Amino acid sequence: MEILRKYGIWAAIIVVALMVGVAGAMKLAGVPALHESFAILGLPGWFGYFIGLCEVAGAIGLLIRPLSALAAAGLSIIMLGAIYFHVVHTPIGQAVPALVILLLCVFIFTRRREAMLKFGGA
Repeated sequence: MEILRKYGIWAAIIVVALMVGVAGAMKLAGVPALHESFAILGLPGWFGYFIGLCEVAGAIGLLIRPLSALAAAGLSIIMLGAIYFHVVHTPIGQAVPALVILLLCVFIFTRRREAMLKFGGA
């Protein structure tokens, strides 16, 4: 059972890091389709790049054990915003990927919070 727990957390981290990291990189690259939602919400144009940067930083943070709980918490906030957008402005089914990522982030946070900000051998 311990092996399942160990590999389960890493599977969740890798899935979230890949999905969010790629989406963030595409926002940073300026892919128009990924910036449309911010305009619909009335947010300034730079906000899409800011969220992209946060997503890439969060994806990297997930891979660093002392930062993974904080990264998961930050990404959870972003996913709540994505879920809100999809529930209000798109067919509700489009919120499912953000909901799955949110649930994985909650799982990561609960499994990694004991290691939060514990760097070094202490």
